Amino acid sequence: MARAVVQVTLFGLLLALVTTLPNKDDWDIYSFHINSTVSSRYATTVITSRVANRMDESKEIEFQVRIPKNAFISKFRMFIDGQAYDGVVKSKEAAKQQYTDAVSQGQSAGIVSSVGRTLEEFKTSVNVAAHKKVTFELTYEELLKRKLGKYELQIHARPMQPVKDFKVDVYIHEKAGINIMEVKGGLSTNAMANAITKTHSDTQAWVYFYPTEDQQKTCDRCGEQGMNGDLVIVYDVNRDNSFGDIKKSSGYFVHHFAPSDLARIPKNVAFIIDQSGSMHGRKIQQTRTALIRILNDLAEEDHFGLITFDSSIFHWKRELVQATEENLASAKTFALQIQDRGATDINQAVLEGARMLNANPREGSASILILLTDGDPTSGVTNLEVIQSNVRKAIAGEFPLYCLGFGFDVNFEFLEKMSLQNNGVARRIYEDSDAELQLKGFYEEVATPLLTDVTMVYEGGINLTQTNFSQYYNGSEIVVAGQITDNDIGTFTPQVVAVSRNRKVVFPGTNVTVESADVADSNIQRVWAYLTVKQLLEKELRLSGPEKESAKKEALELSLKYSFVTPLTSMVVTKPPGESSDVLHKPKEGEAPQIPTSNAGHYGLRARSGGFFAGYGAGKFKLRKGAAGFAINKLASTVVDDLDDNPIFAKGEMDLGSSVFHSIQRGYMPRQTVRPTRISLPIFTLPVLHFHQFFLKTESLSLPLCYGVYGLVSLKLLHHPNKALFVNGELDEVLLGGFKRIAIHTAAAHFEFDAVKTIVRDGQSTVEYLQQDEVVSRNSVTVIRRAKEIDVVSEDTRIVFLIHEKEGNFYLWPVIRQQPMDTNVTGILALKPAVYEEVQQTPSTILKIQNTEVIATRSTTADYSITSAPTLDCWSVPSEFALQRPINEFIVTQI
Repeated sequence: MARAVVQVTLFGLLLALVTTLPNKDDWDIYSFHINSTVSSRYATTVITSRVANRMDESKEIEFQVRIPKNAFISKFRMFIDGQAYDGVVKSKEAAKQQYTDAVSQGQSAGIVSSVGRTLEEFKTSVNVAAHKKVTFELTYEELLKRKLGKYELQIHARPMQPVKDFKVDVYIHEKAGINIMEVKGGLSTNAMANAITKTHSDTQAWVYFYPTEDQQKTCDRCGEQGMNGDLVIVYDVNRDNSFGDIKKSSGYFVHHFAPSDLARIPKNVAFIIDQSGSMHGRKIQQTRTALIRILNDLAEEDHFGLITFDSSIFHWKRELVQATEENLASAKTFALQIQDRGATDINQAVLEGARMLNANPREGSASILILLTDGDPTSGVTNLEVIQSNVRKAIAGEFPLYCLGFGFDVNFEFLEKMSLQNNGVARRIYEDSDAELQLKGFYEEVATPLLTDVTMVYEGGINLTQTNFSQYYNGSEIVVAGQITDNDIGTFTPQVVAVSRNRKVVFPGTNVTVESADVADSNIQRVWAYLTVKQLLEKELRLSGPEKESAKKEALELSLKYSFVTPLTSMVVTKPPGESSDVLHKPKEGEAPQIPTSNAGHYGLRARSGGFFAGYGAGKFKLRKGAAGFAINKLASTVVDDLDDNPIFAKGEMDLGSSVFHSIQRGYMPRQTVRPTRISLPIFTLPVLHFHQFFLKTESLSLPLCYGVYGLVSLKLLHHPNKALFVNGELDEVLLGGFKRIAIHTAAAHFEFDAVKTIVRDGQSTVEYLQQDEVVSRNSVTVIRRAKEIDVVSEDTRIVFLIHEKEGNFYLWPVIRQQPMDTNVTGILALKPAVYEEVQQTPSTILKIQNTEVIATRSTTADYSITSAPTLDCWSVPSEFALQRPINEFIVTQI
């Protein structure tokens, strides 16, 4: 509710939390990966932790993670000795006996439900035999909620121990297009900044976080027990029309509605502030500060009222007044004088606030009632159900009630139910140094109403999620999902009807294209299930009698069908024979943690990231037949006089060495050159073309540059002279392929690897490694081979070589995950992001790069720096302009 930029808080791309530091001689948490995929604002996150027992006896390993409160766990697996043990979602009643048995036997596992501000905590454990390994794999899902114009994906990292193979990979796919993306949070600053890399195109974005072990100890929120902080990915999507976008898949649809080009609606807002004795000290001080800041944000066309209460109520004014400069100054003086005292009469205070709003029905305005309290009602009417009934009758559906519960002494379920019964929401305000910012932040979400009485209509749609909304605020988003009757898109007609100021507005969907979701969007049905379960749980809370039981029954059935761990279900974690099953519950807001006693050893987990653009693209040649073969015709900025001496055609193949041929192949030239000359090359037998395409990314959302490399050459990927580290790569013979061989040289050892094996030369010895997940270390270099990548770490440098396959040919592609801080580092991977200006679009596109203007062609190319090798748009330019130097400077004579 409130502005317009998507913040994907990759919400808790969670991380293992542990209570004590493990003994590294006992345990080797040799890998901890978090992989999050966001499509149409729906995030699916998989956490994989691999642990080895190095002891000569069996030990119990505990897996403890934090996930976002809004998320549902949907899958949990353990792999031990090649055997998979799957968690099963059951109703709480069905799982209750297993949990009771585990606790009565003093088992370490059972329910663990510690709740923080944004995260919930889950735990399980398993006995691992001596010198054996265990893999934990947890999956959770959540629909990202737009607040203040942002979608936010948050990764909380508190592994309690540095992990060698730690990484976070985030992929975002939004067909509407991504118009802004940034990475924030405590783990994105200072020493950790170069552990983060990001790549983006119009509709896709990738974020990687790959901190080294040293960084996990030395960052601002780090120590010997590893990291403790957040990584937050923030983004927003394009909105080309006010109706929003609709996607369908397998008979289901989801509609995202967030118009922004609307006039602001004046509001009537009544603030009801608890000043009872329990608000003593910092809470009342922070409330005063927040209230004054909120008053500063009121527009002159707004009307407002201010009430404080303990066992009695106190008015600043008995009626709403206009937010003039004089009235605001008077209200601030009143706010500064609020003092804590007395008991708590919530009933009388809320009824008086409702009376003030009902007495001021301004046409074309939106009314809002905001309650802030920190405790239970202790004066006047104290029966919770009676208070809720009285408030519901007083408001009568005319405006929303927002309840803010300050601290943990408050009965949050009471406030939540009262809010839901009156078209509002409840929010907990945490007792902390930033409490006033929490209060101000909530107000900002509802500060700018744009529509009231919003009705979402879907003719030809069934089993719809919520379709009526009392108000729509700037920066928020309305999401509706459902099924299309008989999957017949021809009979499906969407429409939105609402009130803007004092007039009815209709957003017709007749000309809106309902897009079919691709593979990445195939989770539309799960979006519907997620939303439906969430709303049924809210219904179950606010209703009573048969309606309550009906909502509960339907929510339970869907939770079981889609394997969601909700307040109505539990995850039963199956284990090897002889061990008790664990039961994971989803806690309610504010529920106290339940931690069974345990003598288990503890351990923690972690993550990393980075990125370098690369891929393939097709260069087109014009061929004309001759007596002995073909000739190539292309525009060039330089005439080639002697082809016999040109290295491009030596030995029947093309070499990357000449930028001249690059211009011939691409047809580009600097604008400062003389009139281009069309060249007819002499007749020769057509050679085999060895061509590879590279990307040079940008830091903004503009298109990256791409350039070609020709010939079977070896390239300088990274030379780090101060660390005596040299990384070279030999290009393969596959057209538009990658590297067939990589060499890493240090002062003490030499590594060489391809897609199959790793060879290490250390002094006089040579060792060959073939096994996956094998960690090979020599001096400062560590090489980890996995199924689809090879991870190389050397002090402040981290490079991942992705393994790709094309028509049976395997090749490697380098991705820099951790850029060295040293400015003397050179090589393809050390290049800075491209910076250019688009100075002309027609008749041809001209880019200005480092004060040189060059013709560019928009082309598409596969990005091999991404595992899936997606096809992205780029500006294709000659290599000398992309690299700002001749390509020869990157060529090495031997690997």
